[in-house]
Amino acid sequence: MFKWLLLFAGAYLFYLWIKGKKQIKSKEASTPKPNSDKASKVVEPEAMVLCQHCKVHLPKSEAIMHEQRFYCCPEHLDTLDERGWIGSANWRLSPNQDVRPENISPDLVVIHHISLPPGEFKNKSASQYIIDFFQNKLDSNAHPYFAEIAGQKVSSHFLVTRSGELIQFVSTQNKAWHAGLSSFMGREKCNDFSIGIELEGDGESMFEEAQYKTLATLIKKLRSCHPNLQFAGHSDIAPDRKTDPGKYFDWKKFQKETDISLENLPYGLTSR
Repeated sequence: MFKWLLLFAGAYLFYLWIKGKKQIKSKEASTPKPNSDKASKVVEPEAMVLCQHCKVHLPKSEAIMHEQRFYCCPEHLDTLDERGWIGSANWRLSPNQDVRPENISPDLVVIHHISLPPGEFKNKSASQYIIDFFQNKLDSNAHPYFAEIAGQKVSSHFLVTRSGELIQFVSTQNKAWHAGLSSFMGREKCNDFSIGIELEGDGESMFEEAQYKTLATLIKKLRSCHPNLQFAGHSDIAPDRKTDPGKYFDWKKFQKETDISLENLPYGLTSR
């Protein structure tokens, strides 16, 4: 009898041993194993970028990007910064510029028109010809007229294309070569104290609504930094040489959309 008891006891202990082994294996199977691929993969930190306007650092994913430039907020993108550049404009730097005379800030805006080739601004490639001209890259063989102006070195601070695109070539802090021999209210050398804005078009055609809209927005940004700006056409400051912006530029519409005081429009609102 005692022998059978020992046999049963041994069998029961063997059963407990087998059960314990199974429980250990079950726990090992249910425990998540570390992923060797994930463990070996290094998490790269997010790239940081600099706001072009205020120079604050921020993650690239949170920044607003325009032409490979970064901004921390829409306000800084749309503002004329302290270096004289508008973030939302397309920047095409012109070599045709100088520093302004010491202690001179711009207090005049001169409005021009330009078309390259003359009268062919409806061609989609025409705007690029103007950009090339201001950057001294115009191919003189691309059109007979281009050979006539080859070697001229001119620029403007801004160009407003027929579609309303805003392009900036020169910082407003610097002097662009747009006015030439000129005089404003007895003051010579208007380039020294003016900002030049070119509207794509000629003297024989109406300007586009998109151009007036972009121009009005641009003027508001300029006035935020230069509140005492006055306004004139190229023909006003160089009447013996120039006719732009021409009789189809609507000065009344311009004044209404920008809310400029008549005192800052010394040549009046009559189209000319």
